[in-house]
Amino acid sequence: MANDPFALQEQIDGSAQALADGRQRLTEGADGLTAAQDKLTAGAAQLVAGKAQLASSEAELTAGEATLAQKRRELENGAATLAAKRRDLDAGAATLAQKQRTADAGAATLAAKEKELAAGAARLAATEKKLADTTATLDATGAQLDASQAELDVRRAAVEAAIATGTLTGAAADAALADLAVGQGRIDQGRAQVAAGRQQVALGLAALPVEKAKLAAGQQQLVAGKAELAAGARQLAAAAARLADGRAQLAAGERRLADGRAQLAAGERRLADGRAQLEAGKARSAQAERDLAAGRAQLESGRLDLASGQQAWAAGNRIAALTEGMRLVNEPGTVAMTQVRFDSPSPNLDTSVTARFQEIGEGLESRGITVDYSKEITQDLSSVMGPGEVIGLAVAALVLLLMLGSLGAAGLPLLMALVGVGIGLAATLAATHLVEMNSTTPALALMLGLAVGIDYSLFILNRHRSQLAEGMPVRESIALATGTSGNAVTFAGMTVIIALAALTLTGMPFLGVMGLSAAATVAVAVLVAVTLMPAVLSLAGLRVLPRKARERVLAGEHLQADEVTGGAHRDERSTGWAAKVVRRPWLAIAGVLGVVALLAIPVGSLRLGLPDGSAEPPESTAYATYDLVRDNFGAGANGPIVAVAELAQAVPAGDETALKSAQADLAEPLAEIAGVERVVPFGVSADRRTLAFQIVPSAGPSTEQTVELVRELDARTPSIGTATASTIGITGQTVANIDISGQLADALPRYLAVVIGLSFILLLLVFRSVLVPLLATAGFLLSLGAAFGAVVAVYQLGHLSGIFQVHEPTAILSFIPILLIGVLFGLAMDYQVFIVSAMRESHVHGENARLAVVTGFNHSARVVTAAAIIMISVFGGFVFSHLAMIRPIGLGLAMGVLIDAFLVRMTLTPAVLHLLGERAWWLPRWLNRLLPDVDVEGAQLERRLGVTHPGASQSAEPTEPKDPVYA
Repeated sequence: MANDPFALQEQIDGSAQALADGRQRLTEGADGLTAAQDKLTAGAAQLVAGKAQLASSEAELTAGEATLAQKRRELENGAATLAAKRRDLDAGAATLAQKQRTADAGAATLAAKEKELAAGAARLAATEKKLADTTATLDATGAQLDASQAELDVRRAAVEAAIATGTLTGAAADAALADLAVGQGRIDQGRAQVAAGRQQVALGLAALPVEKAKLAAGQQQLVAGKAELAAGARQLAAAAARLADGRAQLAAGERRLADGRAQLAAGERRLADGRAQLEAGKARSAQAERDLAAGRAQLESGRLDLASGQQAWAAGNRIAALTEGMRLVNEPGTVAMTQVRFDSPSPNLDTSVTARFQEIGEGLESRGITVDYSKEITQDLSSVMGPGEVIGLAVAALVLLLMLGSLGAAGLPLLMALVGVGIGLAATLAATHLVEMNSTTPALALMLGLAVGIDYSLFILNRHRSQLAEGMPVRESIALATGTSGNAVTFAGMTVIIALAALTLTGMPFLGVMGLSAAATVAVAVLVAVTLMPAVLSLAGLRVLPRKARERVLAGEHLQADEVTGGAHRDERSTGWAAKVVRRPWLAIAGVLGVVALLAIPVGSLRLGLPDGSAEPPESTAYATYDLVRDNFGAGANGPIVAVAELAQAVPAGDETALKSAQADLAEPLAEIAGVERVVPFGVSADRRTLAFQIVPSAGPSTEQTVELVRELDARTPSIGTATASTIGITGQTVANIDISGQLADALPRYLAVVIGLSFILLLLVFRSVLVPLLATAGFLLSLGAAFGAVVAVYQLGHLSGIFQVHEPTAILSFIPILLIGVLFGLAMDYQVFIVSAMRESHVHGENARLAVVTGFNHSARVVTAAAIIMISVFGGFVFSHLAMIRPIGLGLAMGVLIDAFLVRMTLTPAVLHLLGERAWWLPRWLNRLLPDVDVEGAQLERRLGVTHPGASQSAEPTEPKDPVYA
């Protein structure tokens, strides 16, 4: 996954403006809260005034209710008086009726008719009166309904205005609208009742003329009857007149009573309306109180939101201050940087993935965009052979040809080495599917496989050729060469394998894998040398000799060993290099120590680290990437440090302000540490408890300043974690590199002890001497110092940088010291075994100890010299490898082999052994009895074959015991 750097840069650039805008919004929000507070204060004052008005209205209604109650009592008293008068009239009417029946019995029918007419007239009058009263009542009711409608319209307008302005919302608005609907329903119901009453009155008025006509007809009949009964009815008429007058008065009283009741009903209705208005006012007051409370709640919520916004702005401002100056696109907009995150570690990526990346980059070139990649994308384990390695191999072939004098013979060691390397390298590359492996691992396996493969086969071939030249049959010569030189090869290979396999003790998985793969390749080289090589020699027969030498051997002529290569035989006991060394041993020792001391001087400046892009070839895209990032975004951007903090309590979900504050609390003290350019929060775990930060150093990832920064972070993070209630750790490639360097330094003594201890035991078995293994170890330390000095001088201090193509000196690979120790120790023991075993072989076969030094040296010097030159050529070829990490390893090994072979083993060792004499082979008796006899010299095998050692016959010195032991 990769992020768009331009989009991210736009976000970073826009953060400052966003913070300014946020600050402006916070200021406006504070002003808005002040205005809302003023509005709420005014509303509270209005509410107090409204409550006072409601209290006054309620007092007036209470007084009105008292007045109506008094009027109700007066009406009830008037009704009682009218009832009494009605009873009196009824009594008078009864008396009059009795008198009339008594006085005018004959006028009963007339009286009855008159009564009917009077009753009809009374009913008609009552009906007219009732209709009039009903009409008046209906008019009054209609007026009241009109007044109620007007008041309801006013209330509806007020409610709708409140809803429109938002002061009345939600349930309160719904309740107000419902109350209006109920009032409207009541008014509509009253209007319906008034309309029905008016319809009934209209029907009654329409029926009155008919009734009046009927009454008029009856009156005419009554008048006629009265005329007939005038005489007899005058007294009755007078009484009836009085009775009618009383009834008229009663009717007038009843009308007044009805009017009073109507007025009382109207007052009650007005009082009810007033009470309803009072309740509505109380409801409005309660709603206003609720609105005021809601406004105050909103105001408080706004204040909380403002405070929260201010906190969020402050947290965002702290984060912005931390990331100030951070860029993913340079100022001109010409260079952009992005990080790619893969699903698996970069060493395990399929080459098709990285190839696809590079294809995409090449496709962008047509658009004017150049894409460069870091070394994690460009490294490729599929190609471990470069031009330098091929040149080294060609030099080795030339040395073999010059030494052996035959193209066929020269090709055999190369063939054996290539077979061994092919098997070992194939297994190593196959293992990349099972374990993580860096680019150095197969290159180291190739380097060592070629070097020891050629050397081991050469040692056996050289012994075989010498024996053939002396007339030994082919099969016997192969057996003897394998049993002597092959034995030495086996023990020499075991020292190398032990040294390489012991790299697993460092605790560094990648170094253990590197050591095991190289050890496996060396083991294959040993097996090929002692199995396949004898078989091939058997097939080759005498063809391993030069043509002229082969013809002389076939003719039965015995040759000297050095004649096989075409050189003239001479007695080197007095003229060879060894003879010169033993003549002035102290001068030789002083010269070697002086040269080694001079070469080892730069070791005091040794600084370890793991490579970054600056160590890549200047023409590589990895270096271009490193250089562009350094120039445009700062050196520290090439190796950011990752800090991970686990909080004691998780940040609440959704609380971004708390999250930013927690990030700032952790990042700010980290940013104050010297050497930190900036600290950028970049990750939060799903449970919001673990926070990740990117610490960008001021200096590059492999500089001493960054190393000191990592140490300071390790020292300061515990106290920062305590202050922030968190646990902080640092990681990342830069930190891992520095930690690995420290762990390798800690593992170095343990590794040295194991390797030297096991190899000392092995050499003790081979040489049956205590001093020779000690001399071998001391010589190794001299070679190691010179190799370290050369590597530091070239790759760290920059001496001879033009020759070795070191464009940017930097720290030495942290695993080079321990790797050089392992490899050089094994190779040094190789030369020790080959040279000293030849010396011991001469001594075991009867030569004087000092003479055996020269004799053994002369027997082995030529092949050891060739082997050393071959190994130096192979290792030197890797100095110009296309893999930058392998270059210092190649130089260290080449220089180490050069010093070890030519100064330590071929100069210092003969000088010291000459000075020691027989003491060099000293071994305690008890230890001599315990140690098995591995017969690395092949003495027992030679005795079985009846071979006479040439050194014994040539010796002019007194013969010593074959295996002297001194207490």
